Amino acid sequence: MWWIYALLSALFASLTAIFAKIGVSNINSNLATAIRTVVVLVMIWGIVIFRGETKGIVSLSKTNIIFLTISGIATGLSWIFYFKALQMGDVSKVASIDKLSIALTIILAAVFLRESIDTKTAIGAGLIIAGTIVLLLK
Repeated sequence: MWWIYALLSALFASLTAIFAKIGVSNINSNLATAIRTVVVLVMIWGIVIFRGETKGIVSLSKTNIIFLTISGIATGLSWIFYFKALQMGDVSKVASIDKLSIALTIILAAVFLRESIDTKTAIGAGLIIAGTIVLLLK
């Protein structure tokens, strides 16, 4: 079942790139990021409240709060740089290079979470890195 959610995530990430490219034309990319962030904030809090999931707030540990905060900062920085790149570059290239995050995540998961990297995963990450290099070459 997880793979269905992952495919839906990929679909909506793709649509995000297309809609964002149109949305950032002729405006400041930071303003565009701020607007998008407010929309995401309202949407997700609406879902949490509607589903009655706010009860989990009281059980958050200090570790949960620290790492969710750090993750939020990383997300914000990612969005800021992504929108700036979209404003300046072709969406097909920006989105493709952005997916280098997959290979970086595999490497960082091995280093920090001690996840093992099997041969298929290593080859896939290597191909992503090679593809990114090809896109960057002029």
